[in-house]
Amino acid sequence: MASLSLKVKGLTLAQFPNAPLAIAFVAGVVSMSVAGSVEVAAKAAAAVAMTVWAYEELAHGVNWFRHALGLYSLGGIALGLIGFLHG
Repeated sequence: MASLSLKVKGLTLAQFPNAPLAIAFVAGVVSMSVAGSVEVAAKAAAAVAMTVWAYEELAHGVNWFRHALGLYSLGGIALGLIGFLHG
C-alpha cells in the first residue's frame, strides 16, 4: 500500500496511513462518546496505540524530527501515566 507524505523542504513531517495513530484517534473519540467500562477500555486502547506509535517513531522514524517527536510523545505519555497513578 502506498503512503502519502507531508514534506517541508525534504523533511517528512507526517505519513499516512498510520494505523496506530488512527486507532488512537478513533479510540479517543469513542472514549468521549461513552461511559462506564467501554470508556475505560477505549481510553486504554488509545493510550496503548499512542505508545506504539511513539515508540515506532522513536525507533524507526524516517528522520531526526520524527525520532524527536517519538521521544517527546513517549515522555508525555509517561508523565500522564505518572500523574494518573499519583492522582
